[in-house]
Amino acid sequence: MIEVGHVLVHEDVIKNDFVCNLTKCKGICCVEGDAGAPLQPKETDILRDIYPKVKPYMTAAGIKAIEEQGTHVVDADGDLTTTCVDGNKECAYVTWENGITKCAIEKAYELGEVDWKKPISCHLYPIRTTQYPEFEVLHYDRWHICHDACTFGKELGVPVYTFLKDPLIRQYGEQWYKELEQAVEAL
Repeated sequence: MIEVGHVLVHEDVIKNDFVCNLTKCKGICCVEGDAGAPLQPKETDILRDIYPKVKPYMTAAGIKAIEEQGTHVVDADGDLTTTCVDGNKECAYVTWENGITKCAIEKAYELGEVDWKKPISCHLYPIRTTQYPEFEVLHYDRWHICHDACTFGKELGVPVYTFLKDPLIRQYGEQWYKELEQAVEAL
């Protein structure tokens, strides 16, 4: 583990390569799994507030799920997550473009409709966070559906933390990211 401020970064985040390859996986991570994307408590208010502006970019099935279940849910483990279509499959905020999943929230963001890109857990993936009272741990979440991203990352020589520079800065700030880079160089 590398300690940067109050955050412990697992070495797998540094040593493994990863670059999403949507032409291969089609964004399957947004439609597979056993629950929606993890949410921070403050993100539930954001989802509630921006839903009317995101709704035009959503699928009919996603809209139906939100209107029946709400803009977020509490999963079987008691965690806050995005709402899913048909129980625990496709995220309600998924939309499709040329056979590839796209986040309706991110689409609204790109078009200037909202000023929030998407849940931080989605933006940080394949990094997952575990919060403890005194610190936070970042770890690399290996999922078989991301095999193409691992292969592509290795071809390009891009470590997970480099691929996720923007969301890491979004979550922890530029200074924190600079300190992470310095700690990696010191390894």
